[in-house]
Amino acid sequence: MNMEDVTKYCQSLPLVTTEVQWENSPLFKVAGKIFCFTRQKEDFIYLTLKCAPDEILGLRRRFQAVGPGFHMNKKYWNSVALDGSISDNMLRLWINNSYRLVVAQFSPERRLELGL
Repeated sequence: MNMEDVTKYCQSLPLVTTEVQWENSPLFKVAGKIFCFTRQKEDFIYLTLKCAPDEILGLRRRFQAVGPGFHMNKKYWNSVALDGSISDNMLRLWINNSYRLVVAQFSPERRLELGL
């Protein structure tokens, strides 16, 4: 995936808005809460995604492109280098998981109100 693919995919999810912050890096929110943000470092674009705490360390061990979340709580967030080593399907799965984890934090009433 490249940045255009990431943007299109994130924006295809329900109620997603895009903002530009932090060194002109796009970030993606669902109902005002961040689920994915990007940054350029050296030759790579990095995605920072929310992750289930029981999966986070395993992903870091299994994939060299995955590391602790940039400027986020390392217990809940991973940063992923878009270096070509992770399949597009896997990246879409991780983006979806991040989105779902953020939505799950909303109260049932809020999810109903939002139609999620």
